Amino acid sequence: MTNSAVPSLFEPLTLRSLTLRNRIAVSPMCQYSSVDGAANDWHVVHLGTRAVGGAGLVFTEASAVTAGGRISPQDLGVWKDEHIRGLAAVVRVIKAEGAVAGIQLAHAGRKASVARPWDGGQQLSLESGGWTSVAPSAVPFKDGERAPRALTLEGVQEVVQAFQAAAARALTAGFEVIELHAAHGYLLNEFLSPLSNRRTDEYGGSFDNRIRLLCEVVRAVRGTWPSTLPLFVRISATDWADGGWDVEQSVELARRLAPLGVDLIDCSSGGLMPGVKIPVAPGYQVGFAERVRRESGVRTGAVGMITEPTQANDIVGMGQADLVLLARQLLRDPYWPLRAARELGAKPAWPLQYLRAAE
Repeated sequence: MTNSAVPSLFEPLTLRSLTLRNRIAVSPMCQYSSVDGAANDWHVVHLGTRAVGGAGLVFTEASAVTAGGRISPQDLGVWKDEHIRGLAAVVRVIKAEGAVAGIQLAHAGRKASVARPWDGGQQLSLESGGWTSVAPSAVPFKDGERAPRALTLEGVQEVVQAFQAAAARALTAGFEVIELHAAHGYLLNEFLSPLSNRRTDEYGGSFDNRIRLLCEVVRAVRGTWPSTLPLFVRISATDWADGGWDVEQSVELARRLAPLGVDLIDCSSGGLMPGVKIPVAPGYQVGFAERVRRESGVRTGAVGMITEPTQANDIVGMGQADLVLLARQLLRDPYWPLRAARELGAKPAWPLQYLRAAE
């Protein structure tokens, strides 16, 4: 904290040429409300409201870089130029309210082709609109599910190219932060973990081989994404499973990604394997962000059951993370940053149209 009069949570954060007005980010949250991947009025209202609510950085939900990389058929996408117009409308409303617009680029891997949560969340059959997913290895996410198709070397390179093309579209739409989704059991995470990556070629086996795809994606995206704009990577810091990815590997990954142009590691966890025990509690993932930050020297974001202003302020103030990403709490209360500012003694960034309610 550089100014003792300003709570840590409301100190600006500068990343390359960009400055966030505070340390609060809207975490990517799937809305399952697109048709053919396109953003629509729901996305404009949903994301715009969080910008009005005072967050410094507003991320879209996971946006699929290929049609087959969607979690559900209703996921947001950025795999074709026709998606740019709707995304640009989202960006305009976020920027107009003083926040920075970010997009999370994703490929669901073997966890693709499932119904929306409120439709049951089960794997969709081919007859009901599902598709065959792809993965590092032909190992299904759950027993009894249709197995994914193992990517060929050519297919791996097509994934890299898809991320790069999606980054170019994101830039055209006006986004200023990209986050690569390498967490929660989706494709890039599947390559990282030995529990899902059974390959014997240059993309499997050793640590260097398992991180190869993510590093190639980072290089490709950085080749398109301007050097003046920041790039984040979300990871699952641990699989919470014996023999899987763990925090020690996460620290080393952060060390490897920083020289490639990654500015912040967003530290989540889990999602790779069903049925694992996760000790969920307030701030249960903050320790991962703290350790990665301390041991790698890379900026981090903390996410997961961060609900109270003092809790969030302490995370930043104590140097556990540089940014806090809120998800469900911002669904419950889109104006949480304004309330937090008041509780912590900062000056809330109330929209002019709402000033009559500020006191």
